[in-house]
Amino acid sequence: MAHVTGYDYVVVGGGTAGSVVAARLSEDAAARVLLIEAGSAAVRAPMRTPQAWMSLLGSSADWNEVSVAQAATGASYPLSRGRGIGGSSSINGMAFLRGHRSSYDAWVQAGAPGWGYEDVLPFFRRSESTQGRDPSVRGVNGPMLVAPAFRPHPISVAGVEAAVEAGHARAVDPSGGLEVGAGLHDLNIVAGQRQSAADAYLRPVLRRPNLDVVTDAFVHRLRMVRDRCVGLCYSQGGEQVTVGCSREVVLTAGAIGSPHLLMLSGIGPAEHLRDVGVDVVVHLPGVGSHFQDHPQTSIVYSAAAPIPVSHNNHGEASVLLGSDLTSRPDLQALFVTLPYHSPALKGPAEGYSIAVSLMAPRSRGWVRLASRQPDVAPLVNPNYLQDHRDVEALVLGLQRAREIGEARALSAWRGSEVLPGPGFRDASALRRHVRESLTTYFHYAGTCRIGSDEMSVVDDRLRVHGVNALRVADASVMPSIVSANTNAAVLAIAERAADFLSTGSHPQ
Repeated sequence: MAHVTGYDYVVVGGGTAGSVVAARLSEDAAARVLLIEAGSAAVRAPMRTPQAWMSLLGSSADWNEVSVAQAATGASYPLSRGRGIGGSSSINGMAFLRGHRSSYDAWVQAGAPGWGYEDVLPFFRRSESTQGRDPSVRGVNGPMLVAPAFRPHPISVAGVEAAVEAGHARAVDPSGGLEVGAGLHDLNIVAGQRQSAADAYLRPVLRRPNLDVVTDAFVHRLRMVRDRCVGLCYSQGGEQVTVGCSREVVLTAGAIGSPHLLMLSGIGPAEHLRDVGVDVVVHLPGVGSHFQDHPQTSIVYSAAAPIPVSHNNHGEASVLLGSDLTSRPDLQALFVTLPYHSPALKGPAEGYSIAVSLMAPRSRGWVRLASRQPDVAPLVNPNYLQDHRDVEALVLGLQRAREIGEARALSAWRGSEVLPGPGFRDASALRRHVRESLTTYFHYAGTCRIGSDEMSVVDDRLRVHGVNALRVADASVMPSIVSANTNAAVLAIAERAADFLSTGSHPQ
């Protein structure tokens, strides 16, 4: 077994958060940084091509995990997440939205002081570069170059007009976090190609002499000496490697990967760890709990006219709205220039969709070990629709999306409603459609949440409770999921984590 020492920081996971943290920490030439990624460094052609992103789901760039069977539907669901440099930012749909400010203010209310919208705003601004936006709210010189669609699809444009016609506000900057309503949101598409977090942050600095990136390497466990994390063990090409770390290890493996590695290392709910044969190092019952995702359904229309080819990502415009079941906006309607629906249902050969996603789900799931062996995928139970209020909110979302879909502005494109169809008008029928048509938005969060109560996992500076020299900096730390696609929020979390680490808050 090889043994490697001399690193100040070791970052586990080369996805969105890991790309940010490794790049920022290595700006200090005196700090040696190691980034370890389980997937490949290769850039596949569909990763560059915005229109091809759906072909990456289920590919070798995806972990290809599947949920346990869901009690509410009886079905299991694919849990796509990126595997490779750039992680999910290399395979996602490239929508770049922060979510409404109320999402972050809810974090403070949930026990995460210092994580409200105004607290996180400097790190949002640090991560992005925009033009023509309010510079007090939006960044102007960050690594991520984001903007609305350069050549928006006519259905996206018509969809925004239809939403306004249906009574929704027109959002001037739907990605900024201060508005509800309809608009062309930002995309991380630059000159016709995807810009992943790795493209923006990591690849430009790979030649730094103090930054090492190891790919195709599977981390088995963290190494602990009493209550301090001192490194980790991984395998690569059949070789076992032990890594020593003098300052801190940072987990950026996502809301499935980070709790999985913590539990493999004996940090988690003690009874569960003992049940699977893992020695308990720190009893931390919240590890893997509070799993959240955005459940999704859709209305699908056949086309009255040939639909033009998309120049972007098939999802350039959205509406943020409220179901009236909560005090904050909790639904997103996304205009999709394809017939986008559950593979369990049959849609039209040509058409378009309004995807409806619940942004503030009440259902909570979990991640647990299936085995003490690190190469065995964890068990993931998202618990979709476990809380009946999630079903009711999605029914209201379908009703509002249908009002938009039937507006005059879309009449030139609208053939007929295929899904759920004319027979699904009342609430009872729409509840059935929600369960039959359920898909996921692949926005996992909450499994290592910030807080100070017994079920929290990290403190307000992202340090793991009960463990020295170990932090988590990814979507798993969110106390509740944000009201948007999660990639922009993860960038801000990672920027803030790097700031914590670089400003001297190191363990002794």
